[in-house]
Amino acid sequence: MKSREAQEQAVVISWCKMQENIYPALKNIYAIPNGGYRNKIEAKNLKLQGVKSGVPDLHLAYPNSFYHGLYIEMKWGKNKPTENQEDWIKRLSAVGYKCEVCWSSEEGIEVIKQYLGIK
Repeated sequence: MKSREAQEQAVVISWCKMQENIYPALKNIYAIPNGGYRNKIEAKNLKLQGVKSGVPDLHLAYPNSFYHGLYIEMKWGKNKPTENQEDWIKRLSAVGYKCEVCWSSEEGIEVIKQYLGIK
């Protein structure tokens, strides 16, 4: 994940942590650290353990009235989802998950608020 994307994602997670006593569902959000540089041995071991490229960056493992959970792919600037990421988003959406691509922490927080019905 690129540095600015990582910073924006960290802001989303920080906001969730600050709000989780008011909205306990936010305790169920976690990052999926698939991005970033790995040496060959570490990359091979992670792949053997089930890590797959393209999985969205964040998962809120909490169902609402319409979806099983929420996945967020963080992007920044002119970055676009990769083909693998788009494939994951389509597959997850097809089986009942809400999937969004967000280009800022503000957008990510707003998506979470809308998903949980937070005003």
